Amino acid sequence: MNLEQPVLTGSTVTLRPLSMADAVRVVGGTSYLDLQQWRWPPGSPLQRTDRPDALEIGATWLSASAQRTRCNTEAKYLMLSHAFDVWLVQRVALKTDERDSRSRQAIERLGARLDGVRRADMPGQDGSVRSSAYYSIVRAEWPAARARLEESLQKPW
Repeated sequence: MNLEQPVLTGSTVTLRPLSMADAVRVVGGTSYLDLQQWRWPPGSPLQRTDRPDALEIGATWLSASAQRTRCNTEAKYLMLSHAFDVWLVQRVALKTDERDSRSRQAIERLGARLDGVRRADMPGQDGSVRSSAYYSIVRAEWPAARARLEESLQKPW
């Protein structure tokens, strides 16, 4: 699957591939990861080869100046909208260190639900072995999550 990198633009955030011209203005980054194409029964109308069925949004980092602002919420809203409304994915996953309560709360504010904790999942940023809290939003939940995010983005920050 060879997907073109979309350029997603919101009121305060533009998501696009980085270039050297961005070096002075970048306040954070986030990516689509683990794009999955599922094996559907032969003849299924859901079978496709041009876009993913499920994916993860992650590898997010924000400069101190962008933390606790609308930047991350708007970036995730744009990415979720593209994933569900353009690619028509069935599930978007997000994960974080189980101990990172700030990131877990941010993920929950997006409308994601806790799927579970995978113990001893990967190296943590502190050099320990971390357990990861896995969250997701599925297609049936997206309309309600989108409405909450749009309402949140209308409020002054």
